[in-house]
Amino acid sequence: MSVILPFLSGFVAAIIGIFPPGLINMTAAKVSVTDGRRRALVFVLGALLVILVQTYISVIFARYINKNEEVVVLLREIGLGIFTVISFYFLFFAKTPKKQIDKESIQLKSKRSRFFMGMLISAINFFPIPYYVLVSITLASYKIFTFDAVSIYSLVFGVVVGSFSVFYCYVVFFEKLKSKTDYFIKNMNTIIGLVTGFVAILTLINILNYHFN
Repeated sequence: MSVILPFLSGFVAAIIGIFPPGLINMTAAKVSVTDGRRRALVFVLGALLVILVQTYISVIFARYINKNEEVVVLLREIGLGIFTVISFYFLFFAKTPKKQIDKESIQLKSKRSRFFMGMLISAINFFPIPYYVLVSITLASYKIFTFDAVSIYSLVFGVVVGSFSVFYCYVVFFEKLKSKTDYFIKNMNTIIGLVTGFVAILTLINILNYHFN
């Protein structure tokens, strides 16, 4: 159980964080269209290597934070405020994003190593670090995850497998996913607002349980 739950949690967290169209998955789809699936999968492997390192660093950082309960509670309260503000912004104030998936949006050269390109594009994306810090601390607060070596490796492996699954879908099924991609782009603000709102509610419940129990 100490292996399965962290793995599934990491798998689901990765899908939630990566499935909406972003720089990495859309670049993977672009490489697939222009250079073929094999090169696209090489690109994905490069991105996954960085994601693995980022996730491991995030969980280790979260382990040290988790030792100080007051810091954890403070981070939850800060996170509650941030998620609440983000939810209101995306639900009521943000403008609809424009579709920017055209052939000239990402310039790729066939001579450039797709593996290192995947590493580079993944490295400039700092979102996974705070995201997986928050995910691991939240999972630990619900006793789903512990900061022992087995659970950490299981969570990280789940994140890598979940990330690969999403990237693979973009690489292989991009043409079929175009309509879904358009839907996500048109409704991205609402989707983000609802997800962050749900996380804010869970965080609020967790804070209230801490203060009143």
